Amino acid sequence: MNLSPTEYDRLTIFMAAEHARRLRTAGVRLSHPEAVALIADEMLLAARKGMTYEAIVDMAGQMLTGDDVEPGVAAMVDMVSVEANFAQGTKMVIVFRPIAPGRDTVDDVEAGEIIAASGEIELNAGRPRLELDVLNTGDRDIQVRSHTHFFETNRALDFDRSKAFGMRLDVGSGSGVRFEPGLRKRVSLVPMGGARVVHGQAGLTRGTLDDDAVRQAALAAARRDGYRGA
Repeated sequence: MNLSPTEYDRLTIFMAAEHARRLRTAGVRLSHPEAVALIADEMLLAARKGMTYEAIVDMAGQMLTGDDVEPGVAAMVDMVSVEANFAQGTKMVIVFRPIAPGRDTVDDVEAGEIIAASGEIELNAGRPRLELDVLNTGDRDIQVRSHTHFFETNRALDFDRSKAFGMRLDVGSGSGVRFEPGLRKRVSLVPMGGARVVHGQAGLTRGTLDDDAVRQAALAAARRDGYRGA
C-alpha cells in the first residue's frame, strides 16, 4: 500500500487521537499534543461525514473543557486548524480557543506563569546600605542597571567613587535608575554578593573586590581615564 505524505499525516493524527481517547476513558487529563490531536481528528472525520464548516467549528469548540486537560493546556491552544476533505474539495477549517473553561480553578494557570507566594520579600536583607548623591554632568540621560558595579558607571556621573567601590544599586534584579542631565539624585547602594570578583564592566576593576591592591589599581585607572569623583 502506497501512502501519500498527507495520508501519513492523517494516520499520525488518528493514532495520537486514539491515544487521547484511551486516556480520557481512563480519567487521565490530556496534554497539549493529545488535546490538539483529538480535536483535529474529530474535525477531519466530521468533514468526511458531510458536516458543514459551521457545524464542525461548533462541534470542535464543545469537545473539551479545562477539566479534560492538564493545567495550563487550555491557554496554550489558541487555535486548531486542519485541511479537511469536503465534497466540494479540500478546505481549511479553523476553530479558535477550542477548549472551554472548566470548573477547576487550576485551569486559570498558564504555562510558564510565575505564581508568587503571598506576603512581601525584603530586598537585599541584612546587607549594609550606603547613600550617595549622584550628579549627571553629561548632556543625556544615563541608565544604570541593578547588576552594574556602581564604581564603574558612566564617567559623566559625579559621585564619591571610592565609597562606591564593590557596591551596586539597592534595587530589584533587572531594574535600574535613570539619571537626567544636570540633576542630582540620591541613590542607595549595597555590597555586591556572590564571589565578589569583577572583570569586564568598564574595565577598571580586575579581580577580587576585597583585595586592596585591586581597589587601588581600579581607583588609579578611574582617575587616569577621567572618571568624575575618582
